[in-house]
Amino acid sequence: MMTIEDLRQKDLIIYECLSGSHAYGLSTQDSDVDIKGVFILPEDQFFGLSYVDQVSDEKNDTVYYELKRFIELLSKSNPNILELLYSPEDCIISMHPLFASLRQYNFLSRQCKDSFGGYAMTQIRKAKGLNKKILNPVEKKRKGVLDFCFAIYGQGSVTLKEFLNQHGCSHEACGLAKIPHMADTYGLYIGSGEFKGVVNGENANDITLSHIPVGMEPVTIMSFNKSAYSSYCKEYKAYWEWVERRNDKRYRGTMSHGMGYDAKNMMHTLRLLNMCEEIGRLGQLNVRREDREYLLKVKNGYWSYDDLISSAQIKIDQIERCYQDSDLPEFPDVSKLDAILINMRKQFYNIK
Repeated sequence: MMTIEDLRQKDLIIYECLSGSHAYGLSTQDSDVDIKGVFILPEDQFFGLSYVDQVSDEKNDTVYYELKRFIELLSKSNPNILELLYSPEDCIISMHPLFASLRQYNFLSRQCKDSFGGYAMTQIRKAKGLNKKILNPVEKKRKGVLDFCFAIYGQGSVTLKEFLNQHGCSHEACGLAKIPHMADTYGLYIGSGEFKGVVNGENANDITLSHIPVGMEPVTIMSFNKSAYSSYCKEYKAYWEWVERRNDKRYRGTMSHGMGYDAKNMMHTLRLLNMCEEIGRLGQLNVRREDREYLLKVKNGYWSYDDLISSAQIKIDQIERCYQDSDLPEFPDVSKLDAILINMRKQFYNIK
């Protein structure tokens, strides 16, 4: 396993710089320091079977891409890679002359509409999902099958728990028999010790059927809303996995502005959309943001969630129009990138 220390000791790093908020000009005193860069594998390792395309630390705060992987992602107009290539001069920590020559080329294309815009849309979906989690927290105590069972009562229905409470009995004293041709619908019978109960234990994921004596009449008809129970189980699992994984510092910041959404996520969404439009309209990538004041207002929860989503949709429409008139090539010149990659590696390995 190759480490960042290995890259440094063997002098394999050809480019490294500050990335993220420091490169965008959006850093504050609480901002993390993210470093990204490019390295070249030793010649024997590159030609052998142990190719390594990326090396990073445990938190992915520092990430280095092998040259081939970097060029490959560049050919796909990957936003992170383009931002890395065109990082502001004051963010560059070190740069080999070979990499300096690569920065002279413009690899922007109309493909950026999909890569930058598509990435932004992914962020919007994440923001919507997070917004739902924040506004609709799931109770820690997990619901069970019985919470999704309902009994006919009068001209309507009540929860099974309420029905049984009214009849002064527990679900363990009940038996169920499926009603033919009616999905997830059962006859409910009450007996004394001869039935298996409605469910087999608290952790059951389905109802339990019992043998019903011939001629016995059901007390009521019960329905198990199986689809709602299944949806709830997925939502419960997703919510508490999110709680376990979430960045508490970022979450507290989200809650502090009182708008109920991940403001940092929305800031980067709008940053990506603005950058995408600038590429299509101006043919250049501005990593250092001139719209810093606006973006920091977004980060601080200055606008409502719905207002930001509306702004994003307006920006998407503008992007569609500007790329229709853009003079950029359809895609990056892959043959040119291939030739550059070969030449850089030959020079690094001193191959003639």
